[in-house]
Amino acid sequence: MRRPVRRLRTALAALAVAGTLAGCGAFGDAPTQSSETPPEGQATIRVGLPTGVTSFANADLAVAIEKGFLSEAGLTVETQNLKSGVSVVQGVVAGALEIGASSIEPVVNAAAGGGDVVIIGAYTDKLTVSSVAPADVLTPADLRGRQVGVQEVGAFREVMTRLVLQSAGLTQNDVSYIPVDAQSYNSALVDGRIQNAILQTEQAIAVQRDHPGFHSIAELSNVVPDYHYGTFFVSRAWLQANRDTAVKFMTALTRAHRFMYENKDETVKIVAKATEFDEQVIAQAYDSLLGQQGAFPVNTGLDKARIKKTMNRMRELGILEKEPPVYDQLVDAGPVIDAVDSLGVQSGDARWR
Repeated sequence: MRRPVRRLRTALAALAVAGTLAGCGAFGDAPTQSSETPPEGQATIRVGLPTGVTSFANADLAVAIEKGFLSEAGLTVETQNLKSGVSVVQGVVAGALEIGASSIEPVVNAAAGGGDVVIIGAYTDKLTVSSVAPADVLTPADLRGRQVGVQEVGAFREVMTRLVLQSAGLTQNDVSYIPVDAQSYNSALVDGRIQNAILQTEQAIAVQRDHPGFHSIAELSNVVPDYHYGTFFVSRAWLQANRDTAVKFMTALTRAHRFMYENKDETVKIVAKATEFDEQVIAQAYDSLLGQQGAFPVNTGLDKARIKKTMNRMRELGILEKEPPVYDQLVDAGPVIDAVDSLGVQSGDARWR
């Protein structure tokens, strides 16, 4: 039976708001870095990630912590793993988080609705996900009438699902949405609760290795090659009062991105620990994300044309009902520009952004 999308949207939104209002305990696991009194002279910032367990796409933060790049910048970071980017945006707007990491969609929607949010950088600005299905689903067109997994309506994986459906001339009304936590997608596929999921690269590799027959029916980087993916964002009020902290944060994360390209073995170990996947899976994901795609930016990673195209695509999909925000209101590239200026622009490879 087809589940009404509007009813699910309302239910998921209510749950998300309830989680935000309930306090920090609602955001997910305990902070991954000690919340004890930081060393003298260091500022403590709370950073929200958009999945219950860190994905490779967000593991740049784990690298920055493990390698001491944040500590060297005078920052102590407490991370909170939340259920989606929607929850991260709510946390930043509510003041429970200083910095959020999220796919761009909920950030754009918050800004379009008058929310006090502004993008200051990017984690993976290219899409890093696949649409994975069992053997009897050969193409996106075969999803008609099937159950597909989403986190929250309007959050990243649901938006990617719409793009896959659109590529086959379908809409979300042609499938049934099933709410699934990000870390539960693989098990939901295997036990048959859902017949399609948008999986991060490491998730897709693991499920195909461990359960032959599951396969990718669409690579989102091919479906929408000009789509901007990940953002670091803050409230504009916080940025005005803490611009130096934002520059330090983006300097540390830019250093982490560059380190990742130059140090595969150590990166694989750090990311495997953060994501809870084995090193064999992460090594294969590394080869795809960094070796082939160059998914992590080494310079600013904020391409104005790409971000504008992404907002236009959001309008086409019906997930941005208001007028898109003006680019200069949505993005303040100053902190990451200052970070790159201090480190030096990295060039010599067509992938470097």
